[in-house]
Amino acid sequence: MQARYAGQCAACARRIEPAAQIARSADGSTWVHAACAGATLPATRTPKKKAPRVLTPDEPVPAGTTEVFTDGACRGNPGPGGWAWAVAGGPEGSGHDPATTNQRMEVRAAYEAIRALPGTLVVVSDSTYVVNCFKNSWWTGWRARGWINSAKKPVANRDLWEPLIDLVEDRGDITFRWVKGHSGHPMNDRVDQLAVEASHTVGG
Repeated sequence: MQARYAGQCAACARRIEPAAQIARSADGSTWVHAACAGATLPATRTPKKKAPRVLTPDEPVPAGTTEVFTDGACRGNPGPGGWAWAVAGGPEGSGHDPATTNQRMEVRAAYEAIRALPGTLVVVSDSTYVVNCFKNSWWTGWRARGWINSAKKPVANRDLWEPLIDLVEDRGDITFRWVKGHSGHPMNDRVDQLAVEASHTVGG
C-alpha cells in the first residue's frame, strides 16, 4: 500500500514520504515502512507524571481553578477529632473521628476535599505537614524506600498519606498552598470552625 500522507515509521522512526510503500506493523497497531513490517516496535515509555506544584502565598490562583481551604482539629491530640474543607461561596464538607490526632485530621481534610471536588484545585492548608510533603517531595522518598522515612522508621499515618498521594498523582490537577493559621483569613477561620465543631460531635 502507498502512503497518502507524510508520517513517521513506528519501527525505524524515519520519515514516511507520501507514496512510499507502507504496511501494518507486526502487531497491527500502526503503519510502518513496508521493509519494517516484521520488525518489533520499540517499547512505549510510560509518561512520567508531573509532581504537584506548591504555590507561593502571593501567587494568583490560575483561571478556572477552584480554591478549597482545609483544616483539621483534635481535642487532646490524641483524642476526638474533626476535619473540614470549604470553597468560598460554595460547598463545604466535614467529618469526625472518635480517636485521632491533629496531623491525621489535616491529611484527611485534604484527601476528602480532593475526593469531593472535580476539576483543577488549589488546596489551601495551614498545615506544614501537608503542604511540605508536596513542596519538599517527601512522598517520593517514602515510596522509594518502601514507606520508610529519612530516619529509617515507618512513615507515620501511611494509611492516610498513601491514598492522598495516589489521588493527587492520579488526578494531576492538584496544587497546594500554605496559609498561616489563626491569622484572620476568613476561609481559614471557617474551616477551623467546621473542624472544631465536627470534633465535638464525637461523644461530647
